[in-house]
Amino acid sequence: MQAQEATTEYLFKLLPWFEANLKRIAYGAALVLIVVFVYSFYSYRQGQLEITAGRALTQVLVSNTGGGLADACLKIAADYSSTAAGQRALLTGATTLFTLGKYPEAQAQFEKFLGAYADNFFTPQAELGVAACLDAQGKTDLAFTAYQKAAGQGADPSVVATAKFALARIDEAQGKAADAAKIYTDLARSFPNSPIGSEAGQRAMELRIKSPAATVSPAPAAAAPFNLSH
Repeated sequence: MQAQEATTEYLFKLLPWFEANLKRIAYGAALVLIVVFVYSFYSYRQGQLEITAGRALTQVLVSNTGGGLADACLKIAADYSSTAAGQRALLTGATTLFTLGKYPEAQAQFEKFLGAYADNFFTPQAELGVAACLDAQGKTDLAFTAYQKAAGQGADPSVVATAKFALARIDEAQGKAADAAKIYTDLARSFPNSPIGSEAGQRAMELRIKSPAATVSPAPAAAAPFNLSH
């Protein structure tokens, strides 16, 4: 009984405050409703945009090849830049340009991706793309640095492996047999059940036969190597 009376007394004391601040409360409630509406509307529109962009990209991938595919993907990337499909389209466009031998154009698109979408899920692939473009243009020193950058991130093991293999290949071409053999051997140990690991092991063996200085001391295998085949 006393608790009920105390509650009633409290409400009576609170009532004048509500009456004095009624307009302020009403404005606050209206503002909250507006924010909720705007957020819900944006989320809905963004969801619809993602669906539209995804469908457009799928259609392009199915119906285009070569230069037509690159142009169509880059158009989707421009039209739907705020969507995940737009990001994939930009990366696909850049990759297609690379396969067509248009290395400077491909590099520009990979760099555009890195500038627009920092810390993105596809950032490792874009970094590897820049390195490959520089490599294909004969800019070996710049490519080596770019491959090191790609190899230094751990988000995508396949990118790391590909970048390290490229570093070893450059070392080998420059006559740095010991450095190349070390990288190849590390790849063979880290990725034992993958094509790149097998090729790296083969190259390490060939280097050891050609150059005794390239012999790498055996080391324990990694505790739980990542299998690129999975």
